Amino acid sequence: MGILYMSCDSNQVYDEYQTVPNKWHKDAVISFKVTPPDSLNNYNLFVNLRNTSAYKYSNLFLIVGMEYPNGKITKDTLEYAMAKPNGEFLGTGFSDVKENKLWYKGYESPFVFDESGEYTINIQQAMRENGHVEGVEELEGITDIGFRIENANTK
Repeated sequence: MGILYMSCDSNQVYDEYQTVPNKWHKDAVISFKVTPPDSLNNYNLFVNLRNTSAYKYSNLFLIVGMEYPNGKITKDTLEYAMAKPNGEFLGTGFSDVKENKLWYKGYESPFVFDESGEYTINIQQAMRENGHVEGVEELEGITDIGFRIENANTK
């Protein structure tokens, strides 16, 4: 998996994507290594992703883990809506590809990187089909996964 590109705007601290080749295997973990600029300021963290019409679900389950510089590990199982009830995909974009900016941390209270050093963010798909215990082996329609850090707007 390679880095696709980085974008910029006034709130951006970090924004990176990795391409998912063809299908996202249930055991494939996409990782981002981040060294935050400080251990004092408030941030909002997002998982960004791009999907095509080949994505056949109305939601998405992800397991997102964060490895702190001093060894602490947190893991969250997150669910995101991907489509409206009528089947129309959420997200932005005029072509077949929709881009979604999904909250990870910071929406209830801003996140602080309270340890200095490098953090690793690990993202894995955790999709299941109704009535099946085993996960979806190869998830189609997700083309890129990203991780974004923004300065939290505190007023």
